[in-house]
Amino acid sequence: MSTLTHDPAARTAPAGNSQDARGSRQTGPRPRLSGTAWLVWRQHRAAFWTIIAGTVVGVIVMVVLRGQMTDYLSTLEPTQKKPGSAPPEFEKYGDVMTDIGGYLSYFPILAGVLLGAPFVAGDLESGTAKLVTSQSVSRLRWLSMKLAMPAALVALSTGVLGAVFHWWWSPVKGLVTQADWSSSSIFDVTGMMPVAYALLTFTLGVAVGLLLRRTLVSMVVTLGIVVAIAFVWGELRSSLGHIMTVSTHQGVGPGARQPELPDLAIQQGQGTYFLTGSGDRLDWMTCVDKMDNDKAHTACLESKNVVGWSMDYLPFDQMATMQWLGTAIMLTTTATIVTFIVIWGRKRLL
Repeated sequence: MSTLTHDPAARTAPAGNSQDARGSRQTGPRPRLSGTAWLVWRQHRAAFWTIIAGTVVGVIVMVVLRGQMTDYLSTLEPTQKKPGSAPPEFEKYGDVMTDIGGYLSYFPILAGVLLGAPFVAGDLESGTAKLVTSQSVSRLRWLSMKLAMPAALVALSTGVLGAVFHWWWSPVKGLVTQADWSSSSIFDVTGMMPVAYALLTFTLGVAVGLLLRRTLVSMVVTLGIVVAIAFVWGELRSSLGHIMTVSTHQGVGPGARQPELPDLAIQQGQGTYFLTGSGDRLDWMTCVDKMDNDKAHTACLESKNVVGWSMDYLPFDQMATMQWLGTAIMLTTTATIVTFIVIWGRKRLL
C-alpha cells in the first residue's frame, strides 16, 4: 500500500503561481532590501517616508494650483498675456507661486540640518556605528550606504519638485512680477539647481556630524554653515551671468527716453547711469545738488558732456547657463566633501 507524500497540484503548478495547502495563491519572490540597505532603510524609514509623502503632497498641490492658474489665463485676452500686461486679479496667482517657491527654497536647509547632520552623528553618539561595523560590515560599506540611500532620495525628491514647479512657472514667467527669475524662489528651485543645492547641504551636514559626533551640536553648526552658504550664494548668483549694457545718446533733458530693457531682463548695479560723449559713465547722483534749478542742472550735465543714459542688465536667455554653472560649482563642492567623508570615515570613524 503506497502513501501519497507530495501534492500533485503543487508538482504541476507553474513556477511563481503555486498554491499552498490552504489554497492561497503565492507569487514569486518579491525584491526586498537586504544587508546594509535594509538596515539603513529600517533605521531611518520615518524620515524617508516623510520625504516621500512631502514630495507627493507638494506635487499634488502644484498640479492643482497650476490648473487653477491656466483656467484663469484662458479667460484673458491675448493682449493681457504679454509681460507686464496681466490684470491686477492675476497677482494672487503670482503671490501663491512665489510663496511655494520660497517654501521649496528651504529644502536645502532641511536636508542639511534635519537629515544630514544627525544621520551619522546619531549613530556615532549612540554607539550604533560601532555595533554595526563590529559585525561583518566594513566601515566603508556602512558609510557608503548611509550616504547613497538618502542622497538618492533627496536628489529624486528635489528633482521631481523642481521639475513640477518649472512646469507651473514656465507659462507665466513674464506675468509673475512678484519675483524675478534670478531670485531664490525661482532660480534655486528650477532646473538642476534644487538637486545640486540639496545634495551639497546634505553631504555638508554628514561631514559636520562625522567630525563633531554629537547630534544636537552638529545640527546647530550645520544650520550656521548652511545659512552662511545661502548668504554667499545670494551674492554670487548674479555674477554667474554675463552683464549686458544698453545705452541712449539722445540727451537726458525733458522728453528724452531712458533705455528700455528686453523682456524679463534683470537690471543690475545701482540703476541708470549718465553716459558721457567719451563713453564714460557717471553716477546718477551727479549734479543732484542742482536739481532744484532746471537750468543749473542742465548746465551742470552739459559741462560734464552727458549725452544719454546707460543701464546694465542680465538677459533672461542666460538663466539656463547660469543654473548649469551654479550646479557644476555645487556638485564639485559636494564631490569634494564626499571624498573627505570617505577618507576620514575609513580611518577615524569609530
